[in-house]
Amino acid sequence: MKLPQEGSLLRIIIGESSRYHGRHLYEWIVSKARECGIAGATVTRGMMGYGASSRIKTASILCLSEDLPVIIELVDEQNLLEDFLDLIDPVIGEGLVTMEKMHIRLYRHKKNKKK
Repeated sequence: MKLPQEGSLLRIIIGESSRYHGRHLYEWIVSKARECGIAGATVTRGMMGYGASSRIKTASILCLSEDLPVIIELVDEQNLLEDFLDLIDPVIGEGLVTMEKMHIRLYRHKKNKKK
């Protein structure tokens, strides 16, 4: 797959405990992104954060949270990400979604070498 130099980054921040049809929401989002042909997705688990509720969630042993922030980042062309967001929007009950333009410098994978 080839990406244009000017792409977009869709960032979705949700709680780790968010679920959809019995599955972690972040897993469902990444699987759906792959199904839809989105160029790339990465999920990162936050160590600490707070959102609209202003309740601090942390991985600190003194105050261990069961709902740490999860950041899902998806990269592709803006129009594809906008369509994808329209598809998943009804499933996101709580969280933050941002979109930003980005300059893509490199997007490649190592080809399998036949022996």
